[in-house]
Amino acid sequence: MATAQVRVLFMLLAVSLAEDVKLKYKPASKPVRLFTEEELQRYNGREEGQPIYMAVKGVVFDVSRGKEFYGKDAPYNALVGKDSSRAVAKMSLNPADLSSDTTGLTEEQLESLDGIFEGTYKAKYPIVGYTAERLLKEDGSPNTDFKPEDQAHFQIKDEF
Repeated sequence: MATAQVRVLFMLLAVSLAEDVKLKYKPASKPVRLFTEEELQRYNGREEGQPIYMAVKGVVFDVSRGKEFYGKDAPYNALVGKDSSRAVAKMSLNPADLSSDTTGLTEEQLESLDGIFEGTYKAKYPIVGYTAERLLKEDGSPNTDFKPEDQAHFQIKDEF
């Protein structure tokens, strides 16, 4: 009889713990997607009612909440609809800096990029996807040379 009671108690405990796990680890409500350069350009803040997307370090954020900064005719509209990692690192709106290319940046600029990525974009805006450039070659085939851990200032926590 005592063995049966222990089994019942164990089953109740297991069910209770399973419910806790379900509550704590919910799947994402929206799947993230892969954006080509052309697709990302559609979300440049110029079309009313369309979300505003901006990529930093290959991560695409929905910056629509910051419409006063990123929307049509807003001060930072030049940064949206593309990966603007270089411009963010340099704090520049120069058209030559509006790219994902971070080669040649100083250590200070790379640290600035990391700080803004973590403190501004990841802290304030939802991630909606990633740029295809991170994962694919120009012909659309997988970029087997891409190893996130080899990228300058990459941290696995950047992804989550």
